[in-house]
Amino acid sequence: MVAESYDARSAADVASALGVPHVELYAEVNSTMDVAHRAAEAQAAAGTVLLADRQSAGRGRGGKSWVSESGRGLWFTLLERPESPSGLDVLALRLGLAAAPVLDAFADAPLRLKWPNDLYLGDRKLAGILVETRWREARVEWVAIGMGVNVEPPTEMTTAAALRPNSKRLDILAALVPALRRAAAERGPLTPIELATFAARDYAAGRPCTAPAVGVVRGVTGDGSLAIVTDSGEQFFRAGSLVLAGDTP
Repeated sequence: MVAESYDARSAADVASALGVPHVELYAEVNSTMDVAHRAAEAQAAAGTVLLADRQSAGRGRGGKSWVSESGRGLWFTLLERPESPSGLDVLALRLGLAAAPVLDAFADAPLRLKWPNDLYLGDRKLAGILVETRWREARVEWVAIGMGVNVEPPTEMTTAAALRPNSKRLDILAALVPALRRAAAERGPLTPIELATFAARDYAAGRPCTAPAVGVVRGVTGDGSLAIVTDSGEQFFRAGSLVLAGDTP
């Protein structure tokens, strides 16, 4: 369902505030990721933002659902069209590194990062990032970067975190989208500075985990792998979900 405005701002006004070529506003969609892929197939430009007030079937990594209530969060997807696949394997981590300091300004404490795509405030999840890439043979056609941020506490999920009261969605978005675009333009593996920054915010390092292996989380590597120290030695994982001991898978 297309919307004429978002927090009383037109699509053109929102695009100008974000510094992007095009914004599509929706009152409700199943998922902004689905809308973004359709827009990309219709040749939407790099930098296009698909922004919804509510998602009825918002999705996270691994097919998990994301509660996306009206007026209570940011639910959007950013389209990019990179010329090279370099850096795509660490993009979710790089986007988290870019988003964390932006959201710090609207939170009561510094955010922490959980491999591969979650942002935590204290011990509660505040935001998540989902990256989906479409290829044509060996060439990247587009990358859809979906993000959900709890601006206000979700009424349907008491274990989630939220930002500081009275934080304005468009203020957050205007700071967040340019930071995500800069991160999406980076190439290559994570740099030593990025690795050190991640380590300083790492939610899981030093904690026992049950998946993708049983052991203790050491951290992440330059190629985006999760390092876990197990009984049989250190192992590295490029895919899967990180489940800490005591968490629900």
